[in-house]
Amino acid sequence: MSAATLATPNTDNEPMTVVGGGLVGSLLALYLARHGHTVQVFERRPDPRSSESLEGRSINLALSDRGWRALQGIGVEEAVREVAIPLYRRVMHDQRGQLTMQPYGHAEQAIYSVSRAGLNKRLLDLVDQEPRVEVLFNQQCRRVDLRSRTLEMFDAAAGNSQVHTYRHLFGTDGAYSSVRAAMQKTDRFNYSQQYLNYGYKELTIAAGPNNSWAIEKNALHIWPRGQYMMIALPNLDGSFNCTLFFPYEGPNSFETLLTPAQVRGFFEEVFPDAVPLMPELEQEFFENPTSSLVTVRCYPWSVADEVLLLGDASHAIVPFYGQGMNAGFEDCTILQELMTRHGDNWLTIFQEFQQQRKPNADAMADLAVYNFEEMRDRVADPRFLLQKKIESKISAQYPQQWLPLYSQVTFSHLPYAEAWANGQAQERIMQRIMPHIQTEADFELPEVQALIAQELAHRE
Repeated sequence: MSAATLATPNTDNEPMTVVGGGLVGSLLALYLARHGHTVQVFERRPDPRSSESLEGRSINLALSDRGWRALQGIGVEEAVREVAIPLYRRVMHDQRGQLTMQPYGHAEQAIYSVSRAGLNKRLLDLVDQEPRVEVLFNQQCRRVDLRSRTLEMFDAAAGNSQVHTYRHLFGTDGAYSSVRAAMQKTDRFNYSQQYLNYGYKELTIAAGPNNSWAIEKNALHIWPRGQYMMIALPNLDGSFNCTLFFPYEGPNSFETLLTPAQVRGFFEEVFPDAVPLMPELEQEFFENPTSSLVTVRCYPWSVADEVLLLGDASHAIVPFYGQGMNAGFEDCTILQELMTRHGDNWLTIFQEFQQQRKPNADAMADLAVYNFEEMRDRVADPRFLLQKKIESKISAQYPQQWLPLYSQVTFSHLPYAEAWANGQAQERIMQRIMPHIQTEADFELPEVQALIAQELAHRE
């Protein structure tokens, strides 16, 4: 949907209230304003562009096609590309420092590394240019009264609380949403949260001389080690943002690395090629927090035509498919399509939105956990890498019948639930094909070609 499509405002100009001014909240506010609505955004944290703001989570994000589509829909794609770095492949580092490459898709296809804080600042700059949107920072949501349609917001800077009324409220306030917490107290509201037994910690590979990149810039780097892993994504300043995904308890875990000497000894043994590039390893390990990994599922996402949850507030997922932000941005795309189709009928918009998005959010949650196991363990397996090469060959030979699961999720707009179902079906086919393949050249064997043709014919 082009920006021009959004230029005709709604005649009612109903005011909109957004709780949560992060990535999804900022983008949503822009979409609502382009539809002619005045929007008031309440954000708990200080303005990240201000001097009093403490840098939040530094974990880098992977922006892919669904996210770009949402940004393009309001004409801000190029502004965001200025702070994004394309990544064309995974680079796996084994324990001896040897490298293995795995392309993400075709030669021109890439995911993009973006700083969460940098992207949030860029979106807020764009929000500032929209006269219909007002963003209030340092506003902690103390209470949402669904019956009276009021919010109690505590102004951390002023030290007092104010009550605000709302007509249409959008909860984009993250995995621990205050808006959702109020909805959880209503009848027949389903809610679950599930934590992995893993936490994550942010570390840094330092920039090289003259802000150069010490390892390949245009790749996502993975150190897969079976029961844990480290990844690294590039920053514009030449550094890499590293994330250690590590068990909370066990022989190799956060509970066993208690001293700087233990941390250095462990990293030198397990990630030997990375350690020389991490001059602040011990300091960062003990100063940076250990954060948890949670999946949130809930339903319904709406209350009549009055309240709607989007993004992590309705479907927080673990970060291993790089789709958390993209799924939240896609929420905005779907909502805008429904606003265009149904005008001011918010009851229909909210109902159709949750019915359409809920199965896809659940599928993406499953995919994220699945990809954790793949990145942590299977990408180091030669048979797995061979299977991926064979899948690419099948896709090239039968482009209308076969698209790898990763490409369906990352480089298409196919609903997540369809992609996941397709991926599971293709995996069953590969389990029948791979016993007949020992090398990449075996793909050309007549019996293998016949088997592939037979499998695809049965699938139609």
